[in-house]
Amino acid sequence: MACEDEVVGIACEVKPDQATLVPERRQEVTTEGGLDVAGQRVRVAEVVRRLREAGIWVSLFLDPDERQIETAAELEADAVELHTGQYSLAKPGPQQDQQLEILQIGGALVRRLGMALHAGHGLNYRNVRPVALIEGMHELNMATALSPGPSWSASSRPCGK
Repeated sequence: MACEDEVVGIACEVKPDQATLVPERRQEVTTEGGLDVAGQRVRVAEVVRRLREAGIWVSLFLDPDERQIETAAELEADAVELHTGQYSLAKPGPQQDQQLEILQIGGALVRRLGMALHAGHGLNYRNVRPVALIEGMHELNMATALSPGPSWSASSRPCGK
């Protein structure tokens, strides 16, 4: 969900088990990168606070960037969903291996800072296995087909914390 007051208000009223904050814009069909929590710290901090006070588990959709992940921990996010778009777009072989390593390093930092590790964007049944095998992976959000399209969440996390 976007960090818009109206959307946050609806979430606080409905109280879903989890909300994932993304950099959503009206023109986008799908999110093309992670949320800039370091650059929008004050705004995101307020949204995280409101959601957590409503009893909602908060995940932040981030690029696997050290500064962004550290900021997520400082904002007391419950989880980080690593943006796997660059991995998914990379050609199998050295390019994809390099992107997987970036995700593994980011994932290790997420876990070390005490947050749950999620991942998603562009994952499908052909490329998901290496991401699923990242140590501590808790939730994957993946496409339902090889082509871009609707996503679904495959979560084993029990409701609540």
